[in-house]
Amino acid sequence: MAHDSLARYRDKRDFRITGEPGARTRTRRATTKPLRFVIQKHWARRLHYDFRLELDGVLLSWAVPKGPSFDPSDKRIAIHVEDHPVDYADFEGTIPPKQYGAGSVIVWDNGTWEPVGDAQAGMAKGKLEFALHGQKLAGRWELVRISKPGDADDQWMLFKKRDQWARPHEEFDVITALPDSVVAHPLGSIEQRENSRGVKEASEPDLSAAVKAPLPARLAPQLATPTARLPQGDGWIIETKFDGYRLLARIVDAKAHLITRNGHDWTRKLASLAKEVETLDISEGWLDGEIVVLRDGLPDFNALQNAIDGHQNDAILYFLFDVPYWEGRDLRRVPLRERRAHLARLIGDHSDRVRFSESFDAPAAQVFLAAAELGLEGLMLKRADSVYSSSRNADWIKAKCRLRQEFVVCGFADREGAPGEIGSLLLGVNEDGQLRYAGNVGTGWDSKTAAMLRNKLAKLATEAAPFPLANMRGSRWGPARTSAPQWVKPSLVAEVEFAEWTASGLVRQASFKALRSETPASDVHREAVLVDPKASRITVKVTNPERVIDATTGITKLDLVRYYESVADWMLPHLAARPVALLRAPDGIGGEVFFQKHAETTKLPGLAEHPAALWPGHGRLLTVDSADALVAAAQLNVVEFHTWNSTVEDLLQPDRVIFDLDPGEGVSWQHVQEAALLVQTLLGELGLAAWLKTSGGKGLHVVVPLAPELDYDTVKAFSRAAVQHLARAIPQRFVAKSGPGNRKGRVFVDYLRNGTAQTTAAAFSARARPGMGVSMPVSWDQLLQLKSADQWNVGNAREYLSFRTTDPWSGFWSSAQTLTGAIEHLG
Repeated sequence: MAHDSLARYRDKRDFRITGEPGARTRTRRATTKPLRFVIQKHWARRLHYDFRLELDGVLLSWAVPKGPSFDPSDKRIAIHVEDHPVDYADFEGTIPPKQYGAGSVIVWDNGTWEPVGDAQAGMAKGKLEFALHGQKLAGRWELVRISKPGDADDQWMLFKKRDQWARPHEEFDVITALPDSVVAHPLGSIEQRENSRGVKEASEPDLSAAVKAPLPARLAPQLATPTARLPQGDGWIIETKFDGYRLLARIVDAKAHLITRNGHDWTRKLASLAKEVETLDISEGWLDGEIVVLRDGLPDFNALQNAIDGHQNDAILYFLFDVPYWEGRDLRRVPLRERRAHLARLIGDHSDRVRFSESFDAPAAQVFLAAAELGLEGLMLKRADSVYSSSRNADWIKAKCRLRQEFVVCGFADREGAPGEIGSLLLGVNEDGQLRYAGNVGTGWDSKTAAMLRNKLAKLATEAAPFPLANMRGSRWGPARTSAPQWVKPSLVAEVEFAEWTASGLVRQASFKALRSETPASDVHREAVLVDPKASRITVKVTNPERVIDATTGITKLDLVRYYESVADWMLPHLAARPVALLRAPDGIGGEVFFQKHAETTKLPGLAEHPAALWPGHGRLLTVDSADALVAAAQLNVVEFHTWNSTVEDLLQPDRVIFDLDPGEGVSWQHVQEAALLVQTLLGELGLAAWLKTSGGKGLHVVVPLAPELDYDTVKAFSRAAVQHLARAIPQRFVAKSGPGNRKGRVFVDYLRNGTAQTTAAAFSARARPGMGVSMPVSWDQLLQLKSADQWNVGNAREYLSFRTTDPWSGFWSSAQTLTGAIEHLG
């Protein structure tokens, strides 16, 4: 190689403008230090992957347009480009316009590599074989030069060697499956994840960080933070989330005292369990764990409550997972993995009722899926190197398999025909310093429990509602409704299982489980729901995967299924609980296509089918509420997903209004962009915030979130009045009448989509048009930079999302607005 091989790198860049690292000299590193490799995903004029191997103080670099593949039959073109400085391996960011390689860069994979044989000789010969040890790539690979001397491009081929890591492309496409930055979303070593995760050490636990300290009289337990995503990479201890009561054991002079999370002494209540704890060889300490009762091998909370309240509670088991103090030593600064190793030795096999909470030696996503299939409540995930802290922090997180959490009981209604029993409980959660209505629950108890709840709540009766009544708009007890609940002082906490959170922040299909006396009402907040499709979705077998859906691009059915699988976590908030109309294309978009709105014609596995009574006189409505349902629909040839403007919770009261900008013949894209800004300006004058997305076809969608309090006729009338106002004010740009003849040279702002049962293509939905564009949420700041309404498509949308650092619609979900003022203004 040339003496100064970084000269070309420097000559191509202006380091006063670009944020890329400079390159004065080669990097000198110890010869014993492993060689680094990095693959950077680079969206410049087009998407490609920059494959870089450290050698002789620089990064040898190739541009790989399609990226690597684990399938040995996939031979990827790799263009050998200028050497880069070693510091470039850490570069993520945006290269400014008009600079060489202008565009966005993320670190797609990194790790170390080992040449097979002499690397310098291999480069000179044009055949370099090597092993990768990355977060996404592993095993043996090869680069082979295929260009001839004198060719303009130094072309090579990159391909996977056949070994234990090789996998068919149809089985696993690493580019599609793992598109994101390993800096923002670290995975840890793939080899450790697959081969040697969680191997238990036989060595003595390291307690060197312990300090001598007297046993404290009280100890507040460490609490877990709810999470909506599973952590990736190593360094986490994964345990079962038990459906029980948190309990600590304080041992003094070999006598156990059982203390609840809130400091209540349950030793007398659980005397036999205290005796079991005393069988452990511990004279002084604090132990942390959870008590449960198992039914068919699974924790059963109702059975636990019955056992606690009854005289015979020998069925209660105590699963211990931490030991903060032991024999005059404070272990809280000892890493968790060492504390647990020590605890496991202390417990041994002394008792059948006092057990060690075992961890799972497998990837978090795999464990979560297994836990969900078993019917467990969820997982506890704890940083292996964390200290014990009497607080709630991100070192301990909890991921729930089922939608289940605690709510503050804010009111009740009597059971019809049985005034001595509860018929329904009104629920609340704390939000921004005050209680907010979160829906109601009217099932899950027997007559005895209903009477018990009625008796407890009657003693807490009050005249004042504990939350603003405006929170209850659209509910059966909302403003202007005839019936009213009995309000109570918000001190009782109930655990409730439910189907989902609605877009308006209410629980749906809720079922009461139990009162939770150990949780203060002030601690109750809306908990995170696990929505990461990598953890929760199933893998479907795709029939006819190679069938071409779009002849203009060659997009196949497998491409479409993988697209929907990859965007599920972005798309589901726009789909969940909304009735859908599904555009199916069994013979591709060039063949016959048809809409399916109900379940009676063809069954679609995984989709939620709602009772006929929800919409009398019509077929059963369908909703797409999970990643499984989304992917299963795509497998059954669904191309487009169109949704109502309301949810099944408030079917006849829309929670959004949509202005669909549909350009007529001869309208330029610039005029469509300007039309969107004019619509936004009008809405702003009416006091309404709006969000923007491309249609995936020719136009744009401007979406206004609403509180679900008005009926469809009223909302549609508002949208018609707004469009007519635009057409009167700027007739050269807008038209309020549909039909191609009416909108020639102008933009028709379609208000008809705001009628009952009318639908609009959902965000992230593909479109059954040549090119298969997708509807993409964007920010208003992006509007003038958009190139077209189908700028993003099935082929490039997911890659675009992997570079996006913020959600332009993050504020949409909490911005329910009222139309009262806007209607008066237009009126």
